Amino acid sequence: MTSTAQTTASARRAVFPFTAIVGQEEMKLALLLNVIDPKIGGVMIMGDRGTGKSTTIRALADLLPEIPVVANDPFNSDPNDPDLMSDEVRQLAAQGAEIPVAHKKVQMVDLPLGATEDRVCGTIDIEKALSEGVKAFEPGLLAKANRGILYVDEVNLLDDHLVDVLLDSAASGWNTVEREGISIRHPARFVLVGSGNPEEGELRPQLLDRFGMHAEIHTVKEPALRVQIVEQRGDFDRNPAGYLEQHKADQEALQEKIVKAQELLPQVNLDYDLRVKISEVCSELDVDGLRGDIVTNRAAKALTAFEGRTEVTIDDIRRVITLCLRHRLRKDPLESIDSGYKVEKAFARVFGVELPEDATQKNGTGVKAGVR
Repeated sequence: MTSTAQTTASARRAVFPFTAIVGQEEMKLALLLNVIDPKIGGVMIMGDRGTGKSTTIRALADLLPEIPVVANDPFNSDPNDPDLMSDEVRQLAAQGAEIPVAHKKVQMVDLPLGATEDRVCGTIDIEKALSEGVKAFEPGLLAKANRGILYVDEVNLLDDHLVDVLLDSAASGWNTVEREGISIRHPARFVLVGSGNPEEGELRPQLLDRFGMHAEIHTVKEPALRVQIVEQRGDFDRNPAGYLEQHKADQEALQEKIVKAQELLPQVNLDYDLRVKISEVCSELDVDGLRGDIVTNRAAKALTAFEGRTEVTIDDIRRVITLCLRHRLRKDPLESIDSGYKVEKAFARVFGVELPEDATQKNGTGVKAGVR
């Protein structure tokens, strides 16, 4: 690492290491899979207050390797992928001009609860556009979040209209701003992570369905584990640099594993029979639309790639299917989200695996199924 990079790294605020986070496996798995394949469509994390939701998401962004970007570009354009370039950069590339490249950390953008649509999407300066004849665009948070992570805490308290805007951008990968006949668009492909506390109200089922995965987190009940978490946090707060140094090897190993999984993902194969069975589970659970099928397929492939394999197994599907489907079962907005038992039961029946008696207590961590 160059001295400049070292200075930048030391100037950045120390972030608790991802590999040191105890428990909350469901949330960590969902986040990792979305980083490997952002097309899964983001994660909705619902759970008790003070369970480390924000800490985990910041830790994940900090863990990710630096990405190549077009220097001084407000949209973090990818110098090699036209789908992730702003229109200006694409024009330069088409003309064969040399594009300056820089490397930067993956951005994690926090969306404040009181944010306006202009702050989120960006604004067009009409006066400048009319007087100078140029498209004067002031980028918003979606521009900053391109190729990064957009985190919305208390997403269930956010205005439904804004949630729609975020979900549309996350799904299409583009943000379009129109005003007074002037239209500007830019790439906005990011991993959308929403979190909230169910006591403060649920998201409407239509909005909930748009999130790829839904992770449930609960306060750790075991006293010994709670003490371990408290002590770890204390150690980190006392000496962040020393604590990060202790976990450096684990962090680097996980970072390498993520990069390899991203490269391996296109080669992963999901057998036709298994795809039919995934759709059978969705059909049996009466899941509206086809998002559940698509997301389960993508998540199973991402998990397989993460573990360095190219053939999806029944066990891979078992580990992701609850995360992908449990929030799509609600038909009535007043009904609470199923912890995962219904999904596990349907999975066990369709795939012909046994459902252990304690599955009801496993709250969505998956069935420890044995094939008959």
